[in-house]
Amino acid sequence: MTNSQPEDQHVPTGVELTALDERFRTDPYPVLDELRDAEPVHHDQVLERWVLTRHDDVDRVVNDRSLSADPRKAADGTYMSIYRREPSADDGDYQPSILFLDPPDHTRLRGLVNKAFTPRAVGRMRPRIEEIVHELLDAAAGQDGFDLMGKLAMPLPTIVIAEMLGVDATDQADFKHWSDESILSFNPLITDEERERANAAGMAMYEYLVRAVAKRRKDPGDDLISAMIAVEESGDQLTNDEIVTMTSLLLTAGNVTTTDLIGNGVHALLQHPGELRKLRDDPSLIKNAVEEMLRYDSPVVQTARIALTDTEIEGCPVSTGQSILTSLAAANHDPGVYPEPDSFDITRDDTHHHPFGGGVHYCLGAPLARLEAEIGIGTLVGRFPELRPADEPLEWRRLPSFRGLIRLPVLTT
Repeated sequence: MTNSQPEDQHVPTGVELTALDERFRTDPYPVLDELRDAEPVHHDQVLERWVLTRHDDVDRVVNDRSLSADPRKAADGTYMSIYRREPSADDGDYQPSILFLDPPDHTRLRGLVNKAFTPRAVGRMRPRIEEIVHELLDAAAGQDGFDLMGKLAMPLPTIVIAEMLGVDATDQADFKHWSDESILSFNPLITDEERERANAAGMAMYEYLVRAVAKRRKDPGDDLISAMIAVEESGDQLTNDEIVTMTSLLLTAGNVTTTDLIGNGVHALLQHPGELRKLRDDPSLIKNAVEEMLRYDSPVVQTARIALTDTEIEGCPVSTGQSILTSLAAANHDPGVYPEPDSFDITRDDTHHHPFGGGVHYCLGAPLARLEAEIGIGTLVGRFPELRPADEPLEWRRLPSFRGLIRLPVLTT
C-alpha cells in the first residue's frame, strides 16, 4: 500500500499468496516480486492480514518483541485467529505449542528445552545420521533412478527424530503418517475433511507420546524425551503436557521442514547443473551450498505476528489484534539486499537469510536441519556422480506456510 500503481494493475492477494494457488505453488517468487513492486506493505483484505515482502521490513517485524505470536491475542476474523483453538473442558490449563507462545511462557519453555537440545547434542548425532543416509541410499543404488523424496528426503528426518526421541523402530512408520497428517492443521484454509484427518492423527500421536513419557519417567534412557524430563532450572521442570506438545511439534513442523530443505535443495542443484558440478568437484562447499539452498528456496515461506497496540508499518495503520504476515521467501529474494537474488550460487558470499524465522522464535531445530541436509545432500552428490533430473512433471505440496515437493524423480545412470 506504500507504492502507487496503475488502477488496472492486478495486485496478488488472498489465496493467490498461498500454495493453494497453482501459480504460487509452482513458483512463488515472481508472484512475490509483483507484490513487492506494487505494494511492499500490502493489506490483504481477503485473509485479513498485512503482508510484508521487503527484507528489512520482515527483519524488523520478526525481531520485534512488542509483537505477539499467540493466536489467542488475535482479533476475531483476522488471519492469525484462524490458528486459535478454544480449549475444551478436558484441557485444563491449555496453552499452545512454543511456536505460538510469547514471553515469559515462551522464554521458560525454550530455556528448559534448550538444555536438552543443544548443538553439542546435535553434533553427536553426525555418525548415526551418516549411517542412516548410507543405508537409505544403499536401498536406491543399482537402479536407473528413484524418487528422491521417498528414498531420502522424507525418511531421513523421520528416522533421526524418532531415534532421538527413543521411539521403537517398528513405530516409525506410524510417526511418519501422523506427522504428515497433523501438519495439515497449519493450513488456515483447511477443509473439514482435512481437519478430521489432522485431528485423528494428532490424537493418535498424543496418546502414544503420553504413554512414552510415562514410560521414560519410570525408566529413563539416553533419549530426548528422557532429557526433557530431567531438565530443571531454578526448581522448574517441564510438565507431561509440555513435553508431549514439544515432541509433537518436533515430529510435525520440524519433520516437514527438513524434508523440504533436502528436496528443495536437490531440486535447485538439478536445475543448475553448473552448481551441481561445483559441489561434486569440491565437497567442502556443502555448508555454504546448504545456506544458499535455504535462501534460494526456503522450506518455510512465511511467519506471522500480531499487533498488541495500534501501530504503523511504513505509514500504513495496523490496528490492535491485526495480523502481520512476513514473507520469508520474498525477503530472501529482495533485490535491494541480494545481488541477482533469483540466481542460485553455492559460492555466494552473503547467504544470510530468514528460513528459520527470527528473534525469540528462531527455530530450535535449525542446527539439526542443517546437519541432516549437509550430510544427506553431500553424500547423495558424492555417491551418484551422474545425478540428473528425470523428465517427469513435478508436483508441489498444497500447504500454506511451507514449500516442498511431493515427488522428485531423479536419474543416476
